Amino acid sequence: MKLPLALCLALCLVPALVAQAPAAPAAPAAPAEPSEADLNYAFGMILAANLKSTGLPIDLEQVYLGLGEAFAGKPTRMSQAEAGQAIQAAFQAAQERKLAANLAAGKSFLASNAKRSGVTVTASGLQYEVLTPGAGAKPAATDTVTVHYEGRLVSGKVFDSSYQRGEPATFPLDQVIKGWTEALQLMGVGAKYRIFLPSELAYGEEGAGDDIEPNSVLVFDVELVSIGAK
Repeated sequence: MKLPLALCLALCLVPALVAQAPAAPAAPAAPAEPSEADLNYAFGMILAANLKSTGLPIDLEQVYLGLGEAFAGKPTRMSQAEAGQAIQAAFQAAQERKLAANLAAGKSFLASNAKRSGVTVTASGLQYEVLTPGAGAKPAATDTVTVHYEGRLVSGKVFDSSYQRGEPATFPLDQVIKGWTEALQLMGVGAKYRIFLPSELAYGEEGAGDDIEPNSVLVFDVELVSIGAK
């Protein structure tokens, strides 16, 4: 029985295709064992990076002293538990200073911003200005809304933007930060507002992600696209 021409060609090509197929990637070679000097230098680099990442003031002379005495098993001026408590207390104090500094900077920004023409301040401390008035219906707190928005820090850094993603966001209005719930109820469909949120109407002392520090004032341009399911 004769094979169909297409099948014959396919079978004839198999050996050639196998021969031309790329070889499986070789397993990565195991790294060479470092010299003792390189290993210890690497430990020093990692330790330095970790210490710098804390943001705390570092006195290398005292670091070397504590490292050397503990490593050699000599008497140290504090126990391991006391060392842990000292580090924890330093982090706590640094966090409190950051909270206070951000809160003061936010209050200063809002006080100045409130004086600008076109800015309205509500009883909660929310500030807004109307970029585009909307003629449509206004949502209730229990509604689902679809919006386009861009969120910025007072420095101008953008931390989130539906415009950049090319798609508006849809969510229940009572399941977002307080400032959004309040501001969007002021807006009619088609409106675009710029809102300025005190930290207590945003993410408060917790902050959010890497960009939004605790006690941060946030600025949003928000456009109400529609009310109801998307």
